[in-house]
Amino acid sequence: MLRVVVLYPDLLGTYGDGGNAMVLAARARARGVDVEVHDVTIGEVIPRAALYLLGGGEDGPQRLACDLLVDGGFVDRVEEGGHVFAVCAGLQILGTTFSIEGDASYRGVGLVDAWTTRGPTRSVGNFATLVRGRMMVGFENHGGVTELGDNVEPFGDVVVGRGNDGIVDGFRTPRVTATYAHGPVLAQNPWLADELLSAVTGQALAPWPSVADRLYVERCDAVSTRRSDVDRTGGRR
Repeated sequence: MLRVVVLYPDLLGTYGDGGNAMVLAARARARGVDVEVHDVTIGEVIPRAALYLLGGGEDGPQRLACDLLVDGGFVDRVEEGGHVFAVCAGLQILGTTFSIEGDASYRGVGLVDAWTTRGPTRSVGNFATLVRGRMMVGFENHGGVTELGDNVEPFGDVVVGRGNDGIVDGFRTPRVTATYAHGPVLAQNPWLADELLSAVTGQALAPWPSVADRLYVERCDAVSTRRSDVDRTGGRR
């Protein structure tokens, strides 16, 4: 049984990121993999799981979620073998420090050598990242600038939007994947959902064509058109 745990959707569920769990469950079951999806809310114990999901949220809930993760032994669960997929506020929490409520800095979970400060402007809008030769499309809404330690691999290179800093987006370790893309992003990028499932199951997944694949191609085409428009006007590609 593959257990997927959504961590604190009552705090980190502002942008429908809980839908990522629905996508993973549907795509796993379509390949004959039994899946259990469990939501952990305030006051509940964090169970062992193959994959933990963290979504986006506002400043106060983000700080509370971080405290709950630290007190609840989340790092121990990951060190025991759990994988993590984090989005936006979830990404920031996983680092060493993050800033909310102005310039105030707070201690993060510390799973990854990364830190987030407040940027000069907020980034809101369509978002695209090139991830090892594949386009990831989504939506971003955040005011953070995230810096990575020397040995931390970014998740991808920003094509449209800001991500961490206008150059790269998120980060990746052997068991942690993080991005600034909302959406829910796995509904928009079926290849990424399958990549996560392969990582946690250790299995290569058979293709499962669906309407999601067609919509993904349409979004990538729209990104390509936008990039061409920017190039013609002399903007940064």
